[in-house]
Amino acid sequence: MTAHERRQRASGPDRQVVERLLPVWLAETERHDPDAARRAREDWENGALAEDSAQDLATWVTARITDTAFNADEGPSVDGPVRITPSDKESVHRWLASQGHHV
Repeated sequence: MTAHERRQRASGPDRQVVERLLPVWLAETERHDPDAARRAREDWENGALAEDSAQDLATWVTARITDTAFNADEGPSVDGPVRITPSDKESVHRWLASQGHHV
């Protein structure tokens, strides 16, 4: 798939998912690495994430899936400040790929 095709596949809803989750990721990043959070926030406000920030976001969203479709009897409940589904993870990864990032 070409870069142009990836950009076409990344829909408005994918960006909406990124816009919903990005503040949560930035807040968590800020607690652990304020400089990285500042750089990522500035990059986002300027219209693009740097590759290292994109990789961090991709890893974070994968690790933070909170809606695992398990009920209390089937598996652990994952607490978090925002609901993140496997579909949300795919949306973030798809959006990052559409921006030219390797995820």
